[in-house]
Amino acid sequence: MALILNGCVLLLKEHHLLKKADIVFDNEITAVTYDSRRAQKDGMFFCKGTHFKEDYLRQAQQNGASTYVAQQEYPEIKGMNALIVNDVQKAMALLGAAFYDYPQNELFIIAFTGTKGKTTSAYFTHGILQAYTNKKAALFSTINRILGPQPQQTFKSSLTTPESLDLFREMRQAVDNGMTHLVMEVSSQAYKRNRVYGLHYDVGFFLNITPDHIGPNEHPNFADYLHCKLQLLVNSNICVLNADSDQFLDVYQAAKTTTDPENIYTFKRQTDKASQQADFIYHSTESTLAQSAFVLQGISSKAKQLNIDGQYELDLAGDFNETNAVSAIIGAGLAGVPYQLAQTAINNVHIPGRMETIFTQKHGTIYIDYAHNYGSMKALLSFLKRKNPHSKVIVVVGSTGNKGVSRRSGFGKALSEYADTAYLTTDDPGFEDPQKIAEEIDQYIDHKRVQVQIILDRKMAIKTAISQSQPGDLVVLAGKGEDAYQKIRGIDTPYPNDFNVAQQVVRKLE
Repeated sequence: MALILNGCVLLLKEHHLLKKADIVFDNEITAVTYDSRRAQKDGMFFCKGTHFKEDYLRQAQQNGASTYVAQQEYPEIKGMNALIVNDVQKAMALLGAAFYDYPQNELFIIAFTGTKGKTTSAYFTHGILQAYTNKKAALFSTINRILGPQPQQTFKSSLTTPESLDLFREMRQAVDNGMTHLVMEVSSQAYKRNRVYGLHYDVGFFLNITPDHIGPNEHPNFADYLHCKLQLLVNSNICVLNADSDQFLDVYQAAKTTTDPENIYTFKRQTDKASQQADFIYHSTESTLAQSAFVLQGISSKAKQLNIDGQYELDLAGDFNETNAVSAIIGAGLAGVPYQLAQTAINNVHIPGRMETIFTQKHGTIYIDYAHNYGSMKALLSFLKRKNPHSKVIVVVGSTGNKGVSRRSGFGKALSEYADTAYLTTDDPGFEDPQKIAEEIDQYIDHKRVQVQIILDRKMAIKTAISQSQPGDLVVLAGKGEDAYQKIRGIDTPYPNDFNVAQQVVRKLE
């Protein structure tokens, strides 16, 4: 992998990003990085971040970097080529893709955005494509990165959508590992921070939109959040839209700006209201606390041509997961997967941290789920309450620090609507005080309906919730799924994950 310096200048000019090029000497770029500790000889270093310090650039130079890309000049740095741009994140995405020789062009990419359901939809799609391609499908998700068929080619994700250099590097690794397809989640922050600038997808999904990720370090308001979400559709060859989503007309109009209507597919749950048509409709035929089944039907001629109509079963509780499964089936169908294969494959998909269930003898049923905002929490709790209207619902939940501030009021609202008892605890507090986060959630809870206790030690909160439960109760451990870390003051602190903690508690109790 390499870049020619003059080629970099031309590429940046083509995208109207270059302000000034100060070329001290011409050389071939043989490495790219934004981490000064990883800078290499003849490498290019990107000066990014609101807290960037000139000392980082000095360290990169000491480690051998010959060229830097930045939004300002550093005149004290002598002997380096300088490419001064008006947006270093966009420049990094463009040059990163070029350095890794445009690996996206060698992959069939299916991308998902939405406030909830991205990970579940991505895992369903990946599972179907793995069966279809004989394990040649890569996955970039909130939970894991899967770059190849070997165990060492799967690893934990730190971001839903990584920085552009990491993204294109991992795409190149996937291609080199023989991968032909890629399923990926695309967060609103990926567009806000220009991590996917210039990237196009074969199929792009818009699942839903509710207020989330709105706060000082994220989106200033809902309009900005929606705008960033819609960028995925503008950059997709085929768009698939959930017609049941809020803001659907805005979503459809965004898709139409760059996509022919013939390449826009819509799907919706079948109801008694027949006023709004869709290319696909589906309806639930069975939904228990252990699994669900539904029928998918193509309505339009283009939908029928995919030949994916039929009944499907999921080894996953919750009728709300049927929407995610439908999106996966349509995405796989657009990649050429036939009904029979999709029907078998999707029933065998396991999604880490999604509706994991532990049955106990004396302490009710325990559900571990990644539900981490109002939309996903409401879907989960309303389903459980609907299936067990007389059961007591006990919830253990916290909220992340330094991001998703709007989630706190959402948790309070969901708990007030569906919970009987809530244990507020710690969930990736970052640089915030977890006690204050818990107190903020608490102020939105209706204490006439919900008993609330703050226990910051998450293990203790889980232990208390389970030990206080009775047969027939439903204990929900929300937010972290199988996440093995607590993010505390910039450090990933090991945590055994909610499922393991719950299992250990049950073993000791029973």
